Amino acid sequence: MNNLHLTNSLTNKKEVFNPINQEKVSLYSCGPTVYDNPHVGNARALVVFDLLYRILVELYGEKKVIYVRNITDIDDKIIEASITKKIAISELTKKVTKNFHNDCEDLFCLKPTKEPRATEHVDEMITMVESLIKKNVAYESNGHIYFSVLSFKNYGKLSNKKLDDLQAGARVEISKNKKNSLDFVLWKPSKDSEPGWDSPWGRGRPGWHLECSVMSEKYLGKNFDIHGGGLDLIFPHHENEIAQSCVHNNTDKFANYWVHNGFVTMNKEKMSKSLGNITTIESATKKYSGQVVRLSLLSAQYKQPLDWNNDLLAEQSKILDKWYSMYSDDYSKNTPECFSDLLDDMNTPLYISKLHKLFQQSQEGNKDKKKEFNKACRLIGLFNEPLISRSTFKKRNVKISEQMILSKIKDREKAKKIGNFKLADHLREELNKQGIDIKDEKGKTTWKYK
Repeated sequence: MNNLHLTNSLTNKKEVFNPINQEKVSLYSCGPTVYDNPHVGNARALVVFDLLYRILVELYGEKKVIYVRNITDIDDKIIEASITKKIAISELTKKVTKNFHNDCEDLFCLKPTKEPRATEHVDEMITMVESLIKKNVAYESNGHIYFSVLSFKNYGKLSNKKLDDLQAGARVEISKNKKNSLDFVLWKPSKDSEPGWDSPWGRGRPGWHLECSVMSEKYLGKNFDIHGGGLDLIFPHHENEIAQSCVHNNTDKFANYWVHNGFVTMNKEKMSKSLGNITTIESATKKYSGQVVRLSLLSAQYKQPLDWNNDLLAEQSKILDKWYSMYSDDYSKNTPECFSDLLDDMNTPLYISKLHKLFQQSQEGNKDKKKEFNKACRLIGLFNEPLISRSTFKKRNVKISEQMILSKIKDREKAKKIGNFKLADHLREELNKQGIDIKDEKGKTTWKYK
């Protein structure tokens, strides 16, 4: 497969990806609302769209791909959390954002091209609200500005829902200020104790959906290639983004392709803060490594649910311990053959099965396959030496780098070949003190963390 194929939530079909402009391939992914530390459910979207970014870069080149992932740093959840935790909003958002960036490093996620913050784009949000009012699709009610859902004929197309079937509920704000229960807020008044900005409708703050519409347009344009996010964002968040953006921009389309990752579950229930069944990214990467967590998240195809459990993590940990015995800085510069599996709607399970085969061929002494194996691992965010030294080894209290481990193992093998078993034992003990356990079996030396 030479072309990238993606399942487009807008059509519910797998389609060939044709960018609007091959010199400016555009990807937008909904980032975190920084009211609390991200959990593994959030991590799945992070890793999935980091992988998509890597695929696009491999296809078109780094300079031709623009990846935007926002930070939502103003939201009702943030206000509530600051009150509950008795901490200033600025301090809370700064702290959670820092933790989020640490999590991104631990998961070996590349930095996006742009990472805009909602609070830096309020003026543009006010301009969009004014535009929607002038177009008679938005109205004011008691200081609130609402978008009239009935004014947009294609509302419900993304979520495949009919207006008659939709009801205000858990993710749709219920308010007596609305003309229709499905109308969504663009702007709301702020109390003196709450963050607020001056606007034509008084001091207030933007609605959640408005923020992504404004930031994506600013950095990617009125119509761009791919919009990504978790499955739970299809309705109402992405549905509302489409409605307000298409009307404001006088366009039929907002993003051409909508890509959504499936849920992470625990005991078959969606992982969420509201259910209290969460594992934070930080706690997961402390217990295991960021590499193990990343591989675990990639072990299932991105659209499918992924059940998070100790068996999954233990299995991926064993796989990585084994794979790292074939780690090398000398890797192929060419795109590996198995890349075609990623082009088929990011089929990571099939890709990983090919990695096992490449590993086996590497063990058998095929130097070209070893180079290909190392390239293929790096392509999906594994074997990333600069980040490993920070997360994997730091969290395991291991200060020695993988490159140094492999170097000492080679020195030990040379010592054994010339009969210098005293030096070989010394090197084993040296690694042992550094927290590395090595084992000799079937003529091969493998290693793992203690």
